[in-house]
Order: sequence, then C-alpha cells, then structure tokens
Amino acid sequence: MKSTVVFGFLGTSLDRAQGVDRWSRWRPTVSMCQQEDLLISRLELLVEPKFMDLAQQVVADIGLISPETTVVVNEICFADPWDFQIVYEGLYDFITKYAFKSEKEDYLIHLTTGTHVAQICWFLLNEANFIPARLLQTSPTRVNGRDTKASGRYEIIDLDLSKYDRLATRFAQEQEKTLDFLKSGIATKSNAFNKLISQIELVAVNSKAPMLIMGPTGAGKSLLTSRIYDLRRTRAGLTGRFVEVNCATLRGDQAMSALFGHRRGAFTGAQADRPGLLKEADKGLIFLDEIGELGLDEQAMLLRALEDKTFLPLGSDKAVSSDFQLIAGTNRDLRAEVAAGKFRDDLLARINLWTFTLPSLAERREDLSANLDFELERFAKSHRRQVRFNKEAREAFLKFARSPEAKWSANFRDLNAAVTRMATLAPKGRITVECVEQEKSRLMESWRVGEASAQCTVLSEEERSKLDPFDLVQLDYVLGICRESKTLSDAGRKLFAVSRASKAKANDADRLKKYLARFGLDWERVK
Repeated sequence: MKSTVVFGFLGTSLDRAQGVDRWSRWRPTVSMCQQEDLLISRLELLVEPKFMDLAQQVVADIGLISPETTVVVNEICFADPWDFQIVYEGLYDFITKYAFKSEKEDYLIHLTTGTHVAQICWFLLNEANFIPARLLQTSPTRVNGRDTKASGRYEIIDLDLSKYDRLATRFAQEQEKTLDFLKSGIATKSNAFNKLISQIELVAVNSKAPMLIMGPTGAGKSLLTSRIYDLRRTRAGLTGRFVEVNCATLRGDQAMSALFGHRRGAFTGAQADRPGLLKEADKGLIFLDEIGELGLDEQAMLLRALEDKTFLPLGSDKAVSSDFQLIAGTNRDLRAEVAAGKFRDDLLARINLWTFTLPSLAERREDLSANLDFELERFAKSHRRQVRFNKEAREAFLKFARSPEAKWSANFRDLNAAVTRMATLAPKGRITVECVEQEKSRLMESWRVGEASAQCTVLSEEERSKLDPFDLVQLDYVLGICRESKTLSDAGRKLFAVSRASKAKANDADRLKKYLARFGLDWERVK
C-alpha cells in the first residue's frame, strides 16, 4: 500500500478558531485529517511566516485527532500573494526541489485553502505534470446553512478525464467530429490514412511548430491545410488570416516582394509600400505550397523569419515582425534537394519537426467510393444542381477506378475533373453507363498523353532514336514507376518485387540506379 501525502496551504481564515468551540467548527486542514476513509501519512503544510502561530495550533490539533499523520511545516513567503507570477514562481521553486517518490507515495493537492491565485497555480502545475498528484477538495456538511459535522466531506478529483466514463465518451465523440472535419466529412476506410489524420489532429491542436506536408500533386495538401487552419482557429486560439501561396509562381524580386514585402522605390515599379504575405499572416497561418521552388535567398530570409519572427522588407533597413504559423507543402524529396544544393539543410531541419506524407489516390483505392460521393456533393453545391449515378453506372465507374488501368496521375484533380465532366453531360441529372464509358476513354487518353509527354522530356528524340524498341518499351515502363514513387528505393522495391525475395541483400536502389545509368539517366533527371 502506498502512503498518502497531501500538499496544502494553511487556511488563514477557515482554519482559524479558538477555545473548545473550535472542535465543532469545520476547519479544512484539520477536518481532512478527520476523514475515516482517508488516511494521510504526511501533510506538507505551506505557511507564510506571519501565520506561524496559527500553523502551530493546527499542527497540534491534527496531532490529537490523527496521531499517525506527520505534519511538515514549509515556510513560504510571497511578496504579494495575489500576484500570479510571484505565486507561480514560488510554488514552482518549491515543487521542483521536492523529492517525489511516486512508487511509494500517492500525492494529493488540497485546493480548498489558499488564495484563488494559489489554487489556480496548483492546478496549472498539476496539469503541466510538475506534480504527480490528484486534487483534493474538502467542504463542510451543511443543513439549512449550518455546519452539521465538523469533519465535513471530501472529494478526490483525477485530472485524467478518460477515467470518467461519460466524459470519455463525449471526448471520443468530439475527437471523431474533429477527424471527420479534417477529412472533409469523407468516410475513409484506409487505415493508414485514418492513422495519419489522427496524428495530424493532435499536432494541429497541440503544437505551433511548422508542419511539412508531403505528397504528389493533387493529393489534397491545400484542402487539408485550410482545414487545419479552421481547426486551430476554433481550438487553438489562432486569430489571424489564412494565407496560401504556391511558391512555383514566385521568381526573383517578385518572390522577395510577395513574401517579405517592399518599401516604395525598392525596385523599378515599386510605387507604394507592400506588407508582404508573411506580414498578412500575422497571428494567423501561411501555407507555402511547393516550398522546394523557393530560391536559396528566399529560403535564408524565411529561416530568419521562422526563428526570430522578424524579417527585412525589400528596400528597408528596419525589421518587421510577424507572429505567423507555417505549413509547408511539397511533392519533392527535399533531402535529395539538399544533397543537390537546391534546398538549405538548416531550413529543412526547421520545418520538418512534423512531417506528414499524404498518399496518392492510387494508394487509397478503398476510399474511392466515399470520395466519389464527396465530389458529387461538391458539384451540387457549386452548380446548384443535384446529379446522381444510376446503379450500373456507379458500379462500372468504381470497377474501372479501382483497376490497375486507372493511373490517377493527377490524383484527386483527376477524380474531380472526371465527376465534373460526367455530371455536366449527364442527361436529366443521371450519370449513365454511356457517360462512364466516354469518361473512361477521356481519362485513358489523358494519362497516355501525359506519360508520353513525360517520357519525351526525360530523353530527347535523338536519344530515343538510338534505342531498340525492346529497350524503349522497358525503359518507358520503368520511368512510369519512377514517377509514381517517392524515392529511388521505393521504385526499386516495385520493379524488383519478385527477384528481391531470393537475394540475401535486396539493394533495390543500387540496382535501379545502375539500370538508369545505362541510358545516361539518374534519379534527379527522371523525377
């Protein structure tokens, strides 16, 4: 059995009583030691020097009613007991020097005594886990406004709210609503994606640190980020704007000016001051999509802005402050970009504390049905017209969408475009099998042209003309797998899926690297 240790202030008013009558009065510090089912082994009593006489009387009375309780009087002095900072620092110093023995002792904090400021400080220190304790609340037993029992009553409160069944159920329901919100109301079935969203929810609410969201183009980074902003605004006290910018659209002085602002006359055409997007995101959140597209100079300034919350607008020698939160997005391997000298390693270290990779649509084929319904709802809201599939058409589309034929190279953008086209062309608001077949042809042609275009950009016509048809077919397939994969190793695992099982050391990345080298290619050029 663990022994029970209580921390508490002397009640300078409530614990004060004189003569024999004091035994008929409820005195919180004395009364808690009178509880028959609460055996207190040690009471750590905090007392200001000027109330030491009262403390000695209380100690003596506890010795009479609970001789098994050892009372340790701790002298504590506050210059102003109603000053929050002074009281918190005093209690913090006391607690951090205390030798807790949680394996042998059970700790309680008596919240009934002390000023309201002291009670708040006890609570905050406990919630921050500086004190491994539960809360003890005592109160008098009253009938018609009169104390009927000197010992009163007590209640022990555990701040682990999961131990309270009704509260735990409510919290679970609230969390489910939050996760549903982040998923835009889509009932996803992918276990990996659902776990990812659960982690993002925890970070979004509990951390202000930068987040890096990786994933292919069209995987939903922008939509997810806007949802994170809405969540932080309602749950984490964010008050500023949501600012979104695609860094691929920023170049040269335009990038500097757009992000950090400029002063009038900073460059040709700068006819007025411009605050910049980072300043516009003060007290809010900025989403820098495709952050890998930023130049090295912009990256250096962004790093300073992240660390100091200050930056210099173009043409100014006076720093501007902005307390913004950052989410960065990319479809690139930023570590490879660092190795190639295209991305600063110190900036990557600053933004990848929380890194999440969104899967492609092709990796979430079990969620296609739910996302199909979501896209139909989006079409109905934007076009003010309800469109539905007939049963056969829906089955036909989902069968195709889940098949290896469906590349979904642009991910949810492909799905959105497909639904928009079918819904627009649907006769009388019903998407038919014929609509589906026509859309399948459009998608297949789009992916074929896209792959051919991508292949052409990797090898010039002259280079391709020097290869045998056999090698071209094989190389085009390999290049397609490479573009779908996040890393060289990931592509290698897919391409050597059978032969790697018979090797003591698979080394897929090295095998693929050597294959590409035969054609004068490397991973950077392929991606």
